Amino acid sequence: MPLPRLIPCLDVARGRVVKGVHFSALREVGDPVELGAAYSDAGADELVFLDISATLEQRGTLVELVARVAERLAIPFTVGGGVRAVADAERLLRAGADKVSVNSAALDRPELVTELAERLGSQAVVVAIDATEGAVRTRAGTAPTSRRAVDWAHECERRGAGEILLTSIDADGTRAGYDLELTRDVAEAVSVPVIASGGAGGADHVAAALEVAQAALVASILHENPARLARLRAELRELGVPLRDAA
Repeated sequence: MPLPRLIPCLDVARGRVVKGVHFSALREVGDPVELGAAYSDAGADELVFLDISATLEQRGTLVELVARVAERLAIPFTVGGGVRAVADAERLLRAGADKVSVNSAALDRPELVTELAERLGSQAVVVAIDATEGAVRTRAGTAPTSRRAVDWAHECERRGAGEILLTSIDADGTRAGYDLELTRDVAEAVSVPVIASGGAGGADHVAAALEVAQAALVASILHENPARLARLRAELRELGVPLRDAA
């Protein structure tokens, strides 16, 4: 069985990394290239970059930024935000990304997931799901949908998604712990890896998430001190979480 993955997440708006609570009250916390490189050097298993304003601003993802990030990283990374067609995803992969993440565009047109999987391979397709109380929201969490997270995750797997990135809007940025019930429900509904996101406040929270999901996203507890990642990995090992040896 693959070892659990620890994945720092960088939400990017206007070319800078930002962080908020419940998807709002965003504040700037750094440069995505420099932060990404710091996490890579500190032993992150992978990284996720999400251009959180691309959909709301109706533009494509920042391909130039992706190219600069790729020059500095020694680990795989996923990029999402503004991917509306296979051509958008191909541009990101050519720029150096290893995987693409889709969210709102897939909800608008679920066939996109199938098209991406058929063209790029399921291993390169991540579907991001933002949910509150089990209900899926779209447009960076600003608009409700009629879908339930469990059902949507199952459909995305059927359409070819290789991973599900599940974010609890209720827990996002709170540092009070992941939504374990939601994460468990989704993980039990699919056979592809589920990445838990939203709410990490310490090693105990991450360890709990990794009991029900295959990977955990971390953001708020790291961005102000990227060196914290190495200590977090050590704390997780002390809690009995098996992690790969950092390079």
